[in-house]
Amino acid sequence: MPNDCDSPLPELAHLGIERFNKGAYWLAHEALEDAWNAEPAPIREFYRGILQAAVVYHHISQQNFRGALKVYQRSQKWLKPLPEICQGVDIARLRADLDAAIVEARRLGAENLAEFDLYPKIIFTRPLA
Repeated sequence: MPNDCDSPLPELAHLGIERFNKGAYWLAHEALEDAWNAEPAPIREFYRGILQAAVVYHHISQQNFRGALKVYQRSQKWLKPLPEICQGVDIARLRADLDAAIVEARRLGAENLAEFDLYPKIIFTRPLA
């Protein structure tokens, strides 16, 4: 997959990340799922990892504490093996932001999840093609 990480970010994945950065997490998930389904190569798991992150934030925004924790655990399978940068996306930062989000969600607990305010943006390290 490292060579695939050097390739440009596909349009559907870019759309998903734009939606993520606007806080439209479920719509981000949908676009990233389309990118994942359209890609036969192993790089597809990169899109799966980002879509799982979008679902974590969607669950948090809907105050679904258990759902957020469950999907966070699942997301680690797809995000941890990735290099720090893939297709211009700062994966290291996304992982760190997601880890911080779960720490904060656990600190708040299910009863106070509405107070959560650590909604990050996915960072691009190069211009999009």
